[in-house]
Amino acid sequence: MSTLDHLKKYTKVVADTGDFESIVTFKPIDATTNPSLILKAAGHQRYHHLIEDAIHYSKERFTNKKRHLELCLDKLAVNFGTEILKIVPGRVSTEVDARLSFDTEKTIHKARDLVSLYNEEGIGPERILIKVASTWEGIRAAEQLEKEGIHTNLTLL
Repeated sequence: MSTLDHLKKYTKVVADTGDFESIVTFKPIDATTNPSLILKAAGHQRYHHLIEDAIHYSKERFTNKKRHLELCLDKLAVNFGTEILKIVPGRVSTEVDARLSFDTEKTIHKARDLVSLYNEEGIGPERILIKVASTWEGIRAAEQLEKEGIHTNLTLL
């Protein structure tokens, strides 16, 4: 087996972007995104409908501005993830807010919220990875989430 064949056999391409066109072009197995990538992609008019949907969704549920903004951002991440899952055959990774990196319980709660939003879109946990900060508290949260069947990966190391 040549080196190239060996690499092809064991290499998985994972897209780290919020740009759907790049995902279509490079045909990754899985994809990951994060708030900064979503922010960059959200500047494009072609993704405006995802933003509008997140705003409408959160306004229907909360009048408190802080709660509305938190849900809006989570819903936007899930909207991007949902669209990405229409392209990739594997999983999408969605990040828990980095400000929760040192709070195990809040990280667990946020991860469950993200999974719930995906469930509303008809997407089960087998297609999702929740990105959790690789702090001591994040690792503890990931351990608990894995026990619950919520798959995680660690980030921000």
